[in-house]
Amino acid sequence: MTPPERGSTEVARQILPTSGTMIGVCTTLVGLVKLLEGQLGGSHVDEWGAIIAVAFLASAIFSYLAIRVSPESLVSGRTLERCADALFLFGLFALVVLVGLFAFETI
Repeated sequence: MTPPERGSTEVARQILPTSGTMIGVCTTLVGLVKLLEGQLGGSHVDEWGAIIAVAFLASAIFSYLAIRVSPESLVSGRTLERCADALFLFGLFALVVLVGLFAFETI
């Protein structure tokens, strides 16, 4: 058995635990917004936070698959890793935009 190519899943190995952490951040955001909804009034921050958490979940799934995929598989680990990376970056960007809009009370 040959060793895996060096650096082939390094990004996926970093995305996996960080995506899990970001799911926790989104869950905390949703919970805090639900608690404050009575004082602040209704908003869609909790709904968008849940959608962003799903993006981080998909990122975690793709990074896990990138780590676990065999070299003989139809889909390469590199392709799965790129999907995980794109979803992770989308989730980060979306979360920053959501928090920015929430801070300025536009949503």
